[in-house]
Amino acid sequence: MADIHIEEFYKDTAIALVQLYNGFPRRINLFVEDIAGPDDPDEFGLHSRRHMACFGSLLWLAEEGLVRYVDTIRQEALDQAVLTRAAFERLSSVADPTLLRTLAPAAAELADDVPPTIREDFSTYIFLIREALRSKSSDRISQVMKAAFFHGRSAG
Repeated sequence: MADIHIEEFYKDTAIALVQLYNGFPRRINLFVEDIAGPDDPDEFGLHSRRHMACFGSLLWLAEEGLVRYVDTIRQEALDQAVLTRAAFERLSSVADPTLLRTLAPAAAELADDVPPTIREDFSTYIFLIREALRSKSSDRISQVMKAAFFHGRSAG
């Protein structure tokens, strides 16, 4: 993928969704710096392009019905953020088996040797997103995020 800002968008949204899933159903403060790394505002107090892109990604998740939040904390965080029902259901749902074999082949191979509940955990979108983030591969992160949220699917 040639557009670095799109790769960053997929990575930022993946990290945010994993953080929210890990805290679900509690509301958490979702800080940009925890997702995109530290930022040093300029002499006028303006954040970097990278920081603002990440903040925009968090707002986009809310606009698309995947996240709810009470307020923003300046341009630094979403206050009291939580996954919507649609996002939780999507992240918890079983991914396409072909996608699982492509993006997490080791888990797909183990699937036959583990109890059904663990097999189901290995086949969810949240598992694939976590595995893609662990791999640090922009291509894998983009693939799983597209499959989970953009290929003919809507949040609501």
